[in-house]
Amino acid sequence: MHCPFCGTHDTKVTDSRLVAEGDQVRRRRQCAECGERFTTYETAELVMPRVVKSDGSRESFDEQKMRAGMARALEKRPVSVESFEAAVERIRQRLRARGEREVEAREVGEEVMGTLQRLDHVAYIRFASVYRRFQDLDEFRAEIDRLSQEPTLSSGDEDNPR
Repeated sequence: MHCPFCGTHDTKVTDSRLVAEGDQVRRRRQCAECGERFTTYETAELVMPRVVKSDGSRESFDEQKMRAGMARALEKRPVSVESFEAAVERIRQRLRARGEREVEAREVGEEVMGTLQRLDHVAYIRFASVYRRFQDLDEFRAEIDRLSQEPTLSSGDEDNPR
C-alpha cells in the first residue's frame, strides 16, 4: 500500500481489526519513509452474475428489481422485515455461490419462488401467478392443490430448498 502523504510503497500495518460485523478489516498503517499514519479498509469484492433474459439479452443483476417483486407478493402479509431481508440475502448468496458469470433469469425467478414458498404460501401464489402467467382459475387451483400436498416446513428449515 503506498503512503497517501509521500507516495512511497513502504508502509507497515500497526493494527488490524474487524469492523462492520466482520465484513470489513480496518488497518492502521504507518509509512516507513515519512512516519505518517493512516487507515485503510479492506472488503471482499463479490460480483453478482449477469442475468440472461429469455430473449437472450443480458443485464446486470438488479437486486432492487428482485426486492420489488418480492415486496409486491408479500404486501399485507405477516412476514417481518427481518425475514424479508434474510430471504433476499439468501437468494443473493445462492446466486453468488454458483460461481457462474451468468445465470438464466428463469433460475432467479425459481429461487425467488422457492424462497417465497418457504416464507408465505399466499405470497408464493401471488408471485407464481404473475411469474408463470396463470391464465385462469384452474391454474391457480392446480398450484394450490400441489402446494397443499407438500409437507410443511418446521421452523429453521427455510434454508433448505425442497
